[in-house]
Amino acid sequence: MCGIAGIYGVSDKPLVKRMCDKIIHRGPDEDGYYVDDKVSLGMRRLSIIDLNTGSQPIFNEDGSIVVVFNGEIYNFKELREELEQNGHKFQTNSDTEVIVHAYEDYGYECLKRFNGMFAIALWDTTRNELFLARDRMGIKPLYYARIDETVVFASEIKSILEHAGIKRAVNERALADYFILRYVPAPLTLFKGIRKLEPGCYMVVTEKGIEKKKYWSLEFEPIHKSQDFFYGKPTEDVERLGKEKAYS
Repeated sequence: MCGIAGIYGVSDKPLVKRMCDKIIHRGPDEDGYYVDDKVSLGMRRLSIIDLNTGSQPIFNEDGSIVVVFNGEIYNFKELREELEQNGHKFQTNSDTEVIVHAYEDYGYECLKRFNGMFAIALWDTTRNELFLARDRMGIKPLYYARIDETVVFASEIKSILEHAGIKRAVNERALADYFILRYVPAPLTLFKGIRKLEPGCYMVVTEKGIEKKKYWSLEFEPIHKSQDFFYGKPTEDVERLGKEKAYS
């Protein structure tokens, strides 16, 4: 299952470690961290793919891009072949490493190439921006909160609550939604100040603030066909019985 957590705007490994400890049930096999002067990233791993070399965080070739990731990219082998043809050198056999190299080549558009379920946190040191993304249907969770000049995120709310700046106050609007709908629609949560990234969305965090965009949505196009197109024409017996019933 795995879980991720992190903070933008501060270097605080003890805090991000406490955040990860709160979700150890998501990744009991190992943990991993990346900390510099602007971001602190962590993850708990449940080892499934590439047991020996798939530890996270994972970097690109020159170490300028780092990612922690919860989920699975189903088409990672096909993407890896494409990226190797583009000149990338892989150090692992994991689906996680595909993310950093796809981001290098396609930027935010890399999300449209991923077939899978995922919550991604990628730190680009050259652009000084944090890239957070969630899969199309929102199978993998990703919560976040803005506290002054920092942004805290995690796979579960309990990790975010480790930050001293988060008040455990009930979001009354979200509570009303829960009683009416039996769930809380994104981006709200039951906690004031804590939001969840909507399915099919990504957000970019920089010194200028948060920019959120939708990269995918479920769209339906009308089909102008008769009922017979979908269900077939009724048999003669059905038509006869219908007429008999109508005139009986």
